This record gives sequence, structure tokens and C-alpha cells, in this order.
Amino acid sequence: MELGLKGKNALVVASSQGLGKAIAIKLAEEGANVMVTSRSADKLKTVVEELKKVNPAGNYYWHEADITQADDIDRLVKDTADKLGTIDILLNNAGGPPAGGFMDLSDEDWQKGFELNLLSYIRMIRAVLPHMKNGGRILNMASISVKEPIQGLLLSNTFRLGIVGLTKTLAAEFAERDILINTIAPGVIATDRIDYLDQVTAEKQGLTVEEVKERAEKQIPLGRYGKPEEFANYAVFLLSSVNSYVTGQVYLIDGGKAKGI
Repeated sequence: MELGLKGKNALVVASSQGLGKAIAIKLAEEGANVMVTSRSADKLKTVVEELKKVNPAGNYYWHEADITQADDIDRLVKDTADKLGTIDILLNNAGGPPAGGFMDLSDEDWQKGFELNLLSYIRMIRAVLPHMKNGGRILNMASISVKEPIQGLLLSNTFRLGIVGLTKTLAAEFAERDILINTIAPGVIATDRIDYLDQVTAEKQGLTVEEVKERAEKQIPLGRYGKPEEFANYAVFLLSSVNSYVTGQVYLIDGGKAKGI
């Protein structure tokens, strides 16, 4: 299927590794121009080189930024608009907050979680919207926890739900401008983040990481962790012009893991 992404301009946040990187690669494969960003310049340079190999015809740039800082976001969006022109696509993404139970988390932990996993999304959308001249697509990355809270991930459980509320509200407000806004929620996808969470669980429960993974796979109807490229396929469809009538929705890419309706 032709997704209509050739020549489209995309800003992909937190894209030096993991799911953000997988989405940036898939966008490049489909012909989009891509700005990647994270706090690691070295990793971003490597990603840009990978994008050039995937599709030499595209324009690819990197910009180092800390998305918990409002000034960094403003500079990032300005640089993206200067280099690419308009911004047609925004993939909002951020690293997951630390694990911990309620009594383990300080006010500082809560504040950092809010700034990283909710306020950064708000600021990024606000900065990008003026550059979406001819409609656009915004996809907010969340987590399976928006449907089924995950034990020990209280910060994620709390702020990811805020993303859902934000998405639903803005989808209605900006529909008349043909700006479609959705939330995508990964289950257990094989990334560094999942490796970290498996390690935390193993240490707390006195298990090996392999035992933790085997137990987790038994809870997934498809019987395995997802692949980043599988996740990216669905994300890129929602970011494309082929998606012309879906907005304000939440999509779980989880191999059937979530039990909620």
C-alpha cells in the first residue's frame, strides 16, 4: 500500500534508539524527510547515517535536545522548520520514568516524571502546531499501562493516562485543520527499556533475566516479545495520509497481552 509519505516532513522525538528509532527508519523507508532528536549527539549521528542507507533520496537531520527543557523544545522545532520547511508529522516520545512503589517515590521523582512524560508532549505539540500548514498527523507514544496498570510503574501508570486525555481533547479541537492526533501504546516490545525492566524485576524477585522473560512471554497470547519494526509499521500507518478518518483513539500494540476492554 502506498502510504503517501514521500516528501512529508517528520519530527521524531526520542529517536536515537528503541521504538523512536524504529519509527524514524520506517518513515525514511516510505520516503519521508526526518529530523531525529535525543540527548545523545553521537547516537543521533549514527541514526542519520542509517537513514541515509535506508533511503538515500530523503533529507535527514539530527538535533540534540533535552525535552524536559522548554527552551530546548523551542530550538528543536525551529531548527526542524528551518531545515525541512513545514512539519507534517510529529511522533511524541520520551524515555520511561523509573520504576518504584508509591512510598519509594519523592516529590522530585513525581516532578521529573511529569516533565518528561506529559509536559514535554504538551510543549512539543504547542510548538509544532503553527508549522502544520496543510493538516498533519501527531502520534503520542504511551504504554499498555493506559489500559492495564503495571505493578511497580506508578509514574508511568499516572502520566501515560494524561497523554490519553490530552490526545482525545486535542483531536476534537484541531480536527477542522485536518490534524489527526492519536495515542499508540506498546506492550512488551524488545527494546533497551524492556531489558531494564526485566533486570529490575529479576533483582527484586531473585530470578534470572531469562526466567523473567520466559514468564512474561507466557502472559502474551502470541507467546513472544514484539519487534520494534512490527510496532513501527502500525505507528507509521497512523502518521500517514492513508489514515484519513481516525483521530482521538488509543491503539495497543501488545500481542494480545492487555486484558482490559
